Amino acid sequence: MNFKTRSYTPELLDNNDIPTEDLYQNLRELDFINRWLGGHKVVLDGVRAFLKKRTKDQRVSIMEIGSGGGDNLRETGILLNKKKIPYQLQGVDLKEDCVQFALSQQNIQVSYQICDYRLADTKKKKPHYIFNSLFCHHFTDPQLVRMLRWLYQNSEKGFFIADLHRHVLAYYSIKWLTRLFSKSYLVKNDAPLSVLRGFSRKEWEYLLQQAEIKNYSIQWKWAFRWLIIVEK
Repeated sequence: MNFKTRSYTPELLDNNDIPTEDLYQNLRELDFINRWLGGHKVVLDGVRAFLKKRTKDQRVSIMEIGSGGGDNLRETGILLNKKKIPYQLQGVDLKEDCVQFALSQQNIQVSYQICDYRLADTKKKKPHYIFNSLFCHHFTDPQLVRMLRWLYQNSEKGFFIADLHRHVLAYYSIKWLTRLFSKSYLVKNDAPLSVLRGFSRKEWEYLLQQAEIKNYSIQWKWAFRWLIIVEK
């Protein structure tokens, strides 16, 4: 098994013909994994980092691209409600089934766009912050450079990314856990493959350099995640 370079083996989740219930089972299990293996915490760390720079009483607008089942936006809304911060949350996802699932699970107000992230409507008013989580590893390096530039150009104050650290322990741990507990063939196949498609710190530094982004931080988070924060 090669952990020195990123894998580009396609994930099953990237197929366009996934049966709806199979996709829903995948989204339910990803929510569980994010809850117990730190994915939601990394996202909320990114949100908190930007909230520190917020003007008092300012309404916050946040957009997630590749929003999937909406669990990150749900947790973001819960955090903002606890802090009594007024907000506008938006999700963008290419799959209509993902958006329908997200809407069925939401107990907070979120608006959604069903489209490629590059077609998301930000022209009337840019969101203050844009983020994505476990989204970047689905793309090639050249595609990611274009994404980084898009995120920078379409956010008012900055963006953050939460994604996987490619590591041998992360790979075998998630492979073992999903074999034991997952009921989703998508999760069993894609979870360890996602780690192989993940990143090293040097790779993130290279991608940000290629996108001509200078004001950033890269933080390692448990369990084997990166949090990249870019401020404007």
